Amino acid sequence: MDVFRLSRWALEPEESTFAPTSRWSNKDMDPVPPHLRTWTTWNYVAYWVSDATNTAVWELASSMLAVGLSWRQALPAIAVGHIIIAVCTVLNGLQGARLHVAFPIINRASFGFWLSYFSVISRVVLAMFWFGIQTYVGSECIYQMLKAIWPATARIPNHLSPDANITTSGMMCYFLYWLLQFPFMLVSPQRIRYLFIAKSVVVPFAWLAIFIWSLVKVPTALSLEPKHSELGGSTFSWAWLNALNSALGIYATLSVNIPDFTRYARNERATYVQLLIIPVLFTFVGFLGIAVTAAGEVLYGETLWDPLQLIDRWDNRAAAFFAAFSFLLATIGTNISANSLSAANDMTVLFPRYINIRRGQVICAILGGWALCPWDILASAPGFLTFMSGYTIFLGPFAAIMIVDYWLVHRCAVDLPAMYDPHGRYRYWNGINWRALVALIVSVPPTIPGLAAAINANIVVGPISHMFDIAWIYGFCTAGVFYWSLSTLFPAQETYMRAPILDRDVLPTKASSEDDVTDDEKKSRAVGVSVRGL
Repeated sequence: MDVFRLSRWALEPEESTFAPTSRWSNKDMDPVPPHLRTWTTWNYVAYWVSDATNTAVWELASSMLAVGLSWRQALPAIAVGHIIIAVCTVLNGLQGARLHVAFPIINRASFGFWLSYFSVISRVVLAMFWFGIQTYVGSECIYQMLKAIWPATARIPNHLSPDANITTSGMMCYFLYWLLQFPFMLVSPQRIRYLFIAKSVVVPFAWLAIFIWSLVKVPTALSLEPKHSELGGSTFSWAWLNALNSALGIYATLSVNIPDFTRYARNERATYVQLLIIPVLFTFVGFLGIAVTAAGEVLYGETLWDPLQLIDRWDNRAAAFFAAFSFLLATIGTNISANSLSAANDMTVLFPRYINIRRGQVICAILGGWALCPWDILASAPGFLTFMSGYTIFLGPFAAIMIVDYWLVHRCAVDLPAMYDPHGRYRYWNGINWRALVALIVSVPPTIPGLAAAINANIVVGPISHMFDIAWIYGFCTAGVFYWSLSTLFPAQETYMRAPILDRDVLPTKASSEDDVTDDEKKSRAVGVSVRGL
């Protein structure tokens, strides 16, 4: 019965903790020690090759062509969107590379110790839902692989009720994919980079092979040239801006929580490559998706934006198996990098005494993979999926506030130990930086009517619905301007310093409770013992 006692699951406090007590941090949330900073430039190249090669990016252009844009108009929207995301990713990522701490910790400097939990909890919920949805996508890859090996897979009788929203074969494939994916979630963040390297080698070659197949079957000129846009005037402008917003939204989350990965950088120069690699890779993969889908439309008379549905029509079983395997590997890498690891980092901050990164990933696998029943979400709640996608209305303001606070307001002079102390300099007003709160209040509500109309077509809100078409851009610009203005007019003087405080030389000792820490120790940690420039 001891296993059911909460104290049984408490993590062993680490002597190197930066926090006043083990209540506020653990080993996985402390700054990464030098010997564990193992990610190089090539690891970040592999990471983004891994993230760019996933089904969602392949299908990215579908929403653009669906609203009437041509492929020549869609590709610039993808490129411009990812140039913006690349800049935000590098600016936020450098904070992680310099301080070697995760997004939930860095976020406290700009939002305040307690308000930062709003963004952290939001990220946990989003990550678990998308983990389940990506796991379902992976199960479709397993189905195509099994069908290529054993065609009778398609004839497995269904013994589940129609209300289950999943078939017997579908549930079998879902369980197999979940089981296959699970061991990768137990690998440390330092070693998981090898998965990204493997994916960055295998998947691009497989997708290039699919692209070459489409060129052989249907010349590009035949499949793409007839696709002309019939939009003009303001209709075209709003359609293009909506496409740009879609491109921004697909990886807007990682532009905010990229410190979860850059904290492992060997040096900050290793992260600069993201500025180039992100727009190039995502634009190229978007073009692959457009070209292959257009060829499939000529061959099969259907617009098959889902590449697994295209593979399902192939007669060559070997080609179908290896193509499906490439999408399987792509989905595993993306699900771990974008969902389970991010959720685990956030859970670790919420419950540092009981959850570390490994335990957080296990919890995400169980709750996101099974408790949320993603097959029900996909089958019966398209409006809910629109809401989850629309949650990016918060991500633009989050990114802007973090960037403006670090680079413009505090000019890189931050107090690292204070980020771990609820009574430190980033307490602001009762743990809330009201400047960030006002920036959120000003930037988010104007886009909500458009989100409501997107979820339910029966809701008519008029021209204000266009605000949702530019939700990320509007939120980023508005929140950034308001936060900078308020911070300039009403500066939080207690947070300003001449140089960053890193306090790496004298570390706190183990403490079992807040009472074990003396007032002198608290004062020493708040002020910082060693001051060093970055």
